[in-house]
Amino acid sequence: MPTIEVKAYAKLNLTLDVLGRREDGYHELRMVMQSVALSDTLRVTTHTGGGLAVSTDKSFLPCDERNLAAAAALRFQEAAGVDLGGAAIGIEKRIPVCAGMAGGSSDAAAVLRALDELAQTNLTAAALAKIGEAVGSDVPYCVHGGTALAEGRGELITPLPPLPSCHIVLCKPYFSSSTPELFRQLDSVRLRRRPDTAGIISALEAGDLEGVARRLYNVFEDVFPSRRAVEITGIKNTLIQHGALGACMSGTGPTVFGLFPEGDCARRAYEDLGQTYRETFLTKSI
Repeated sequence: MPTIEVKAYAKLNLTLDVLGRREDGYHELRMVMQSVALSDTLRVTTHTGGGLAVSTDKSFLPCDERNLAAAAALRFQEAAGVDLGGAAIGIEKRIPVCAGMAGGSSDAAAVLRALDELAQTNLTAAALAKIGEAVGSDVPYCVHGGTALAEGRGELITPLPPLPSCHIVLCKPYFSSSTPELFRQLDSVRLRRRPDTAGIISALEAGDLEGVARRLYNVFEDVFPSRRAVEITGIKNTLIQHGALGACMSGTGPTVFGLFPEGDCARRAYEDLGQTYRETFLTKSI
């Protein structure tokens, strides 16, 4: 039975802007996205002689179509017009769940890439991303990865110059956030500030890490519940005090990250935050 092992990389939002609600009920987004080395590992096997079987090392995760990796496999078969003869997907999770880092979407994108190779369908990244649209809004970006501008629902991807090499500390507080609730809150307020998307793209083009870090911004931080916002701000302050050039929340949170030019400073921040928060990670951009 042919098997392939693939990595599913976490994403960060260097910027996140919500431009308004669309007629289809979704929101118009404009985001600068970045892949980081923190990853899940997936083993995908086809021709198993059965249906679709998904397993994970986290007992609380669903193993049916509610798991985006399973949904991606089903959509792939439909769109590519292939019979995989059954498939088994094993997922080893490292990316925190419900953390604003597209862990589920990245798993789905990894499954699409793996099945394309196993089935020898030779689909382009754009074609795989199109299949991914039916699975989740972050899946098209996760198919492409790297540094990119994502627009529309998140499905319109424009590659950008890579983020200059840096060390990144990620920290997820001990709570999760409700994406639908945060969007409802956002719809009911007038935003006081928006990301400088053009400025951060110019900084990327110039290879200016400090210029990128200075422009990190996520509009959802404006509508986070106050008692949670205090904790988010505290983590950001700790990152800055340890030498981060900038810090921001990713996605709809609650993970906070900081960009560091020096590895020693990043390690000290990682060790400091790790004393309080179990899901703290030291990683790099890819």
